[in-house]
Amino acid sequence: MTVDRREFIKSAALLGGAMSVGLPSLSQALTAHGVRPWAYRPETGDVQPQPLRILILGGTGFIGPYQVQYALDRKHSVTLFNRGKTNSTLFPKVPRLIGDRNLPDGHDALRKGSWDVVIDNPTANPTWVRGAGEALKGRVGHYMFVSTISVFSDNSKPLDENGPLNAPSDIDAPFNAQTYGRNKVRCESEAKNQFGDNVTIVRPGLIVGPGDLSDRFSYWPVRIDKGGEILAPGTPNDPVQYVDAQDLCQWIVRLAESRTMGIFNATGPKTPTTIAEMLYGIKAVTTSNATFTWVPAEFLAQKQVRAWSDMPVWVPPMGPTAGFARVNCNKAYNAGLTFRPLADTAKDTLTWYHGRPAAEQEKARAGLAPDKEKTVLAEWHAKQGS
Repeated sequence: MTVDRREFIKSAALLGGAMSVGLPSLSQALTAHGVRPWAYRPETGDVQPQPLRILILGGTGFIGPYQVQYALDRKHSVTLFNRGKTNSTLFPKVPRLIGDRNLPDGHDALRKGSWDVVIDNPTANPTWVRGAGEALKGRVGHYMFVSTISVFSDNSKPLDENGPLNAPSDIDAPFNAQTYGRNKVRCESEAKNQFGDNVTIVRPGLIVGPGDLSDRFSYWPVRIDKGGEILAPGTPNDPVQYVDAQDLCQWIVRLAESRTMGIFNATGPKTPTTIAEMLYGIKAVTTSNATFTWVPAEFLAQKQVRAWSDMPVWVPPMGPTAGFARVNCNKAYNAGLTFRPLADTAKDTLTWYHGRPAAEQEKARAGLAPDKEKTVLAEWHAKQGS
């Protein structure tokens, strides 16, 4: 699930960031982030899109560079709006408006100019959405907001876009884990209030791939690459869902090109995938000798091994979380959301991870600590033996 961009940046800063400031070239900076610059090459039947004037709020954090580079590849005109502090060496030739969205006058730089589409990247701050709407009023044809599947109030069964939502938060509610889903609901409401029917709301699940400092997916490629006995959660048939950041961002740009409005759940893969398929698929891109020991959810709970954080990507497919990894995204698939092979995501993630500073590699923000993994595995084997 997505996180509030400002909080994400703060957390990233504590770890030293994903990229070194002052990389010698844009190409190297993009490569460090996991973005591969390439010229626009039409696919069979593809038509060069009509150039758009695209304003991206953010644009230099996790998913932003993927959007910017893809939009540039497809010959669109891009403007960035941000504080100018995060990865400021990226895209030096792209026009940039400066503003701090936490300040009363933080959106003033948006009061001049007009754009065909604005992409508002992950925020759980409703005042930011309202501030952008008030500053841009009447000068944007299409507003796109990146929300989250955490807006849903009931994860006990698979839901489509019409599923029940959390009660919206107050407009100035603080950001934390408890208010996150409610804040996103209020953000969606503010988007509609400010921009009317000219709104696209994208609700990703877990966004993965190079540049993700949360380590919520990278734990698995890194752990599997190290080899040995690995604690695998639940059963091999438990469902998982995730979306590669590149696939998500490129699809968002294509939605802008087609001026597609509406609300879309956006996770995958399109073919239902199990945790075993994901883990063995990742192993296939390594030379690892890893083996997987499947430990039931009940035993993990007893040993305080937490789903999603200690065991990233996975949640128990039962009770209140039975539908969490079975979100219905057919609407997005029909609107053109596609997925690269898991092998590509896993290889790219490993390459990016090993390019990070050693200190960051040792301070993963998700996944099970090695000592605890050994302890829980030993206790599970002892239980089985008894």
